[in-house]
Amino acid sequence: MPKNTFTFAIFGESSRRAWFVTLALLLCAISYLALSPRPPAGLSTGWDKSNHALAFASLAFCGHWCLSMARSRWLYLPLLLIGYGGAIELLQMNVPSRSAEWGDLLADSIGVAIGLVLAAGINKLLQWRVQ
Repeated sequence: MPKNTFTFAIFGESSRRAWFVTLALLLCAISYLALSPRPPAGLSTGWDKSNHALAFASLAFCGHWCLSMARSRWLYLPLLLIGYGGAIELLQMNVPSRSAEWGDLLADSIGVAIGLVLAAGINKLLQWRVQ
């Protein structure tokens, strides 16, 4: 397998569409889990804040690969994801057995940062590998 075939598979236009589909599926799953009065216990990490961080790290990681422009990746994506997290918290005020917490929004924000840093690190490694 040529050295840059794997890298092209990650950076190519068709892979961008696959990452977008993955992001859309994650958004649906996370919305369901966040807005369900009783989400399945088996899908928990055991700590609410790590659930939030993991969910939003996944969204940011996928979102990074969906977008080609740095401004979109580092400005718009984090703002949209944190806004999404805030919307979830507001909606949870109306869901039985759920509540809104600032700590959840903080965990969401930390998850976004982790996801973007991981994706950017992998991106740099792949670019370095091609050279």
